[in-house]
Amino acid sequence: MPLAPTTQHSTPNTPIPVTVLTGFLGAGKTTLLNHILTAQHGKKYAVIINEFGQAGVDDKLLTAQVDEEIFEMNNGCICCTVRGDLIRIITLLLKRAQKLDGILLETTGLANPAPVAQTFFADPTVAAKTRLDSILTVADAVHIRSQLAQTPEAPEQIAFADTILISKMDELPQAEWEDLEGTLRTLNPTALIARVNRGVPELPLEQLLGRHAFSLEHMLTLDPKFIEDAQNGHHHHHNSAISSLSLGMDNPLDPEKFDDWMANLLATQGQNILRTKGVLNIAHEPKRYVFQAVHMMSEGTFTTPWGDQKPTSTLVFIGKNLDKAALKEGFYSCIA
Repeated sequence: MPLAPTTQHSTPNTPIPVTVLTGFLGAGKTTLLNHILTAQHGKKYAVIINEFGQAGVDDKLLTAQVDEEIFEMNNGCICCTVRGDLIRIITLLLKRAQKLDGILLETTGLANPAPVAQTFFADPTVAAKTRLDSILTVADAVHIRSQLAQTPEAPEQIAFADTILISKMDELPQAEWEDLEGTLRTLNPTALIARVNRGVPELPLEQLLGRHAFSLEHMLTLDPKFIEDAQNGHHHHHNSAISSLSLGMDNPLDPEKFDDWMANLLATQGQNILRTKGVLNIAHEPKRYVFQAVHMMSEGTFTTPWGDQKPTSTLVFIGKNLDKAALKEGFYSCIA
């Protein structure tokens, strides 16, 4: 069931939702951003655009005649040299948070989403006053296969996404549509996949923005079969170095064993593990424990009671050159 959009502006005590809009060069990010800014949703967004080079152009491509504040960061990629600028801009925006419904952050087409996501956990002020709502990746239907094979950024952009919007589907033979979606699904088994036509998504914006998508619990509501696949230890393979592993078990977990294992795992292999996401059954705890990590940075919290649902644990890894046998062994070693 789609989550209803909020109609109120953020208050000083309410974290501002941030949507990271990514995708390889030419996928259609700015066209989509134009649509969001001109749609009749009654929301006010701040827009942050990141480009390479000292003379930016993306802000000029925004044809929307709106009063949104647009910040441009040039001469560097948002995932490396200008993270400090990103924190500075967000800190500035937080001073006028009561006027905003959200922040839209468009990255350069060559950005790795991981450090972008880390920004919203690393800086204390940003972490306390913003909420990473979604990583939305636009994929060019015509070129995405070659980009996945030839560039390191494209697979990471797909693997990190909570939502994947496929553009230019009308330029791809219909017979290839299902195969293309299958290719993307092998890289990211949990993302919501939809299509976008000349910047207009096939789904209403309230199903793309402000829906707490950066959460495995919500991913499970989007794909109920994911639990079944996870409990069967279903693997997803791709010919690139990036793959995913889904693990599941009914036995409750020992929290100390899990914390020790995960801390060591991320400390030693976190550079290659892009995303870790899980809903866990912790021994003697009546509530679900939601865990997620971006590379070496992690967080976890108890959320809703299991209620009538049978407590189970589901853990997902997305990363490069995953040692799947070792990960499975480590996970099962955490049984209480």
